[in-house]
Amino acid sequence: MSKTTPAQNKALVLEAFDTLFNKRDYTSAERFWSDRYIQHSAHIAPGRNGLFNLIRTLPDSLKYENHLVLAEGDYVIAHGRFSGNGRPAAWIAADVVRMEDGKLAEHWDVLQDEATKDQSVSGLPMFGNRFPN
Repeated sequence: MSKTTPAQNKALVLEAFDTLFNKRDYTSAERFWSDRYIQHSAHIAPGRNGLFNLIRTLPDSLKYENHLVLAEGDYVIAHGRFSGNGRPAAWIAADVVRMEDGKLAEHWDVLQDEATKDQSVSGLPMFGNRFPN
């Protein structure tokens, strides 16, 4: 069994997200997601195919941008924005991924619609240092 470092895990998750969400390269994405992938998101069907099939239904304009990625041991947390998703607002996400043998093995997420400047009680953006256009 190969053992990856937290730094390698962060790089793998970011490359996996770019491959699937931005490039829509499902064949290449298979090498990042375990065939035993466990999905805990309430809005996504089980397994790797459940995730891939959901992405296939979303507009071609879907884009993932990462703002922060942290890792400890086999766990990676990516804070990012999913824009162009066909919804009125982008989703700001905290994706928690458990890695196993260099692949994404398990996933949880916390999603929230991105607030505009007028909607933000704090006056601060939810992603990066500026509000969405």
